[in-house]
Amino acid sequence: MIALLTNDDGIDAEGFSALREMAADFFDEIWVAAPASQMSEIGHRVTTRDPIRLEKREDRVFAVHGTPADCTRVALAHLLPERPDWVLSGINHGGNLGRHDFVISGTVAAVREAAFAGLPGVAFSHFLKKGREPDWAAARARCASAFREILKDDLAPGDLWTVNLPHPAPDDREPEIIFCDQEKHPLQVVYEEVGKDELVYVGDYHERSRVPGSDVAVCFGGDVAVSKAQV
Repeated sequence: MIALLTNDDGIDAEGFSALREMAADFFDEIWVAAPASQMSEIGHRVTTRDPIRLEKREDRVFAVHGTPADCTRVALAHLLPERPDWVLSGINHGGNLGRHDFVISGTVAAVREAAFAGLPGVAFSHFLKKGREPDWAAARARCASAFREILKDDLAPGDLWTVNLPHPAPDDREPEIIFCDQEKHPLQVVYEEVGKDELVYVGDYHERSRVPGSDVAVCFGGDVAVSKAQV
């Protein structure tokens, strides 16, 4: 099988290195087209008026000076000699939970672009608790377990999955993989004035609605939330 890998934290991000290591256990051929720099929370922005510079790092590995959606577009239309079997994005440094995150996330946009092209994709994200360092080796293993479960599904062209890892403490139980729906309630949107005519966002990501059984409730409850999303 052939995989295209991308993300929104940039090609040199630790989470992306973990994804590349995970993908090596599943795919015979891996292509990388990831942003040359940080492109988080950019949604499905694409570049159509300016040139997109490609920086070849090694064979089948390209840093793209564009958005995550650009990366998928450029790879499918120009770089890969044939269509990949899967497009994987992540592992994002932060959660992408619920429908609100779904439209904001560059990680998700990269696989949404694949879905538009009729390819299945997975957006992997890691919810992070303040003051706690991520264990990327554990994250890699948990993403691999989730992907194995997804592969058991009756897959259709353009299926788009989201996988959100919790952030357990070292002595917590091992998270389970739970298939669930995306949370429909929006994020908490709160601003504070910081100067004349200036506001700063102060919403607390953890203090969001969490309907029992939703991806937010599952992930915040310490398990791996796996959702099939509607494009």
